[in-house]
Amino acid sequence: MIKMTDIIREGNPTLREVASEVVLPLSEEDKQLGQDMMTFLKNSQDPKMAEKYNLRGGVGLAAPQLDIAKRVIAVHLPSNDPENPTPLLNAIMYNPKIISHTVQDACLRDGEGCLSVDRDVPGYVVRHARITVTYIDENGETQKKKFKNYEAIVVQHEIDHLNGVMFYDHINKPNPFAINKDVLIID
Repeated sequence: MIKMTDIIREGNPTLREVASEVVLPLSEEDKQLGQDMMTFLKNSQDPKMAEKYNLRGGVGLAAPQLDIAKRVIAVHLPSNDPENPTPLLNAIMYNPKIISHTVQDACLRDGEGCLSVDRDVPGYVVRHARITVTYIDENGETQKKKFKNYEAIVVQHEIDHLNGVMFYDHINKPNPFAINKDVLIID
């Protein structure tokens, strides 16, 4: 089981490397890695498990954050709708690639955080509002999916980890809260 002690922190050189493509067909080891990453996310969102194992809540995790320089991400976005508890997004993605995006940009009103960053980094992290991503799923099938708004931001954050980019690299250094007027601000 992945715990917080398994997650490397900023300053570790692996977080600044470009991760290697996962070799296909998927090995049992790579499938297990994806499953373990997803289990961590679900546990981190479960109040009892999070308290028991001292986990910080997360909605996404990339293999480089575990000091594994492979192109694997897991994303688990729970539903806020008690009538429909199906997660908004629940995916393990191998070799994800953004193949298109909209011109419109978006950011989260409260900024972004990261399991590999143990400090608050204020500022707007401007990203694409909509993206189309191709990836290999845990069954070895090629998927092509569109994501928008919050889901798109989370997926871009995790794909950035595969390219050695941290979320705060996107923040305007001289003026962290400066954005263009047409940027969509998501609550």
